[in-house]
Order: sequence, then C-alpha cells, then structure tokens
Amino acid sequence: MSTVPDPTAVRRPGMIDNQEMNTVFLKPLITSPKIEVGEFSYYNSTLDPTLFETQNVLYTAGPEKLIIGKFCAIASGAKFILSSANHPMLGATTFPFFIFGGTWLEKTAEFLPEIHSRGNTVIGNDVWIGREAVIMPGVTIGAGAIIGANALVVSDVPPYTTVGGNPARQLKKRFSDEDIDRLLRVAWWNWPVDVITEHVRTIWTGTPVDLEQAAKEAGLLD
Repeated sequence: MSTVPDPTAVRRPGMIDNQEMNTVFLKPLITSPKIEVGEFSYYNSTLDPTLFETQNVLYTAGPEKLIIGKFCAIASGAKFILSSANHPMLGATTFPFFIFGGTWLEKTAEFLPEIHSRGNTVIGNDVWIGREAVIMPGVTIGAGAIIGANALVVSDVPPYTTVGGNPARQLKKRFSDEDIDRLLRVAWWNWPVDVITEHVRTIWTGTPVDLEQAAKEAGLLD
C-alpha cells in the first residue's frame, strides 16, 4: 500500500526519533494572516519547531506578508524579517519615537505614511534555506534556490541559484539557463500528489529533461 505524508498534519504519525520530532509541516501551524505557507514546506529545529510563527518570523506589525511556497526546507534558526523592522530615515535620527505612543506618536503620526515599505517577502517553491540564514524585508527568492547557512540575504535570488555569505552573493547556478526554464515550466510542485508520488524517483534523481518527459507522460505539459 502506498502512503504519503499528510500535509494537514504537523508531524507524521508514529514519530518518536528526536530528529523526526524536530521536523514539522508549517502550513497547519500558521495562524497569522501575515504568513502564507504552501503544502509540505517544513521547518526543522533542535528547539521547539512549532514556534516558527513567533520565533522565526519577525516584525509583523505592518501590512507586509511572508509568503512561502510548497516543498520548502527550512533549517533551524532561519529568520525572516518583515518590513516593519525598518526604521524611518526622514531626518536626523532613525529612533522610532512613534512606537511608544502618547505625545511622541501624536507629533510624528503625520509622517508615518512616508515610511518606505519594501513589500512582501516571497520564498518560491522547492527552496532550501540553511541554518541561521536571515532573509531581509522585501526579498524574493526564486524556485529551487539554495540559501547557505548563516547567509544574510539582502537582495533577490534568481531561481535555482545557490547563494551564501554576508551579504549573500551568488555562488553558482544549479543548472543551465535552458534547464532552469525547463524546470520552471514543469513546476513539479504543482503536480497532483499522486503524480508526484508516482514520479518521486525521477523528481529526486532525474535530470530536468527527465522531469519534462514525466510531465508530458502525465498529460501535465504539452
């Protein structure tokens, strides 16, 4: 009998090993309207991985969102900083008087609309984010990208690109431009789960051409 993980369950039933218990699917855990996570994306932490929403997604006071795609792997300590972390730079100081309310807020409130927002932070599908990586506000990370451990990501990352360092810089492209275009067209993460299961060996070990052929055979690509 074929069995696949249940994306609506936080953990797989029967988990007893510590490493397994440290891994959770994020979608069923999220309650904040500021965070969206696709199916099968998981977080692994040696602390309490169920606290991802409050411990790893920071500064959610503004309207901006964190949007994470499907089948993403996020390692322990990764942080996502949203735009409300930014201090205004309208004059001589960056001190945020307004957050303390009272007269300070009254005298500065009219300038709040002038504070620049970097917009939503968007993590594509099938992205691997290493331990202690920090994703800064408004960054978009393309599908299939790899973010190295301890990387500080301050700008957009193209699809299927490996980055690392502080600030993060491109280390290599995982595939040729032609194969990257092919993988983005195939978009295996959007296949029905039964088709993914049927072709999981190809997805895991095959070439982009192999995936393209599997998609055609399944009637998912012309």
